[in-house]
Amino acid sequence: MKVREAKPDDIPFIVDFQMAMAQETEGTELHRPTVELGVKAVVNDSTKGKYYITEVKSKIISSLLTTYEWSDWRNGTVLWIQSVYVLPEFRRKGVYRSMYSHIKNRVMEDENLKGIRLYADKSNIPAHKTYKNLGMSPDHYITFEWLK
Repeated sequence: MKVREAKPDDIPFIVDFQMAMAQETEGTELHRPTVELGVKAVVNDSTKGKYYITEVKSKIISSLLTTYEWSDWRNGTVLWIQSVYVLPEFRRKGVYRSMYSHIKNRVMEDENLKGIRLYADKSNIPAHKTYKNLGMSPDHYITFEWLK
């Protein structure tokens, strides 16, 4: 298993993964041209975030996006993990663990990075177990949102 930063050639795979994830997790059919533009925007401008992919024998099997949150309390950046997708046949085989370890190592090696956050649907108990098994703990915040 190899985790690496995504390249422009990986965009079609990431778009497919995002379309599948929205359908699978929320029953939502995303507008493909919008997702394509959104993924390209990140791949072409690392100030927006970074995609990572996992390969097995040169096959792309997963992707994950990190975005940035400035923390004045910590005087540094917290990475948010978002848009995680693993092909169904590769789930429960340590793929996310490898991706998480890759991100955590980045945080450990960079004094400007202060931690990792993510959110999971309240009903996604298997995800909660995975995150706890990796040493993450639920925080004391509730996430609210307003989306246009």
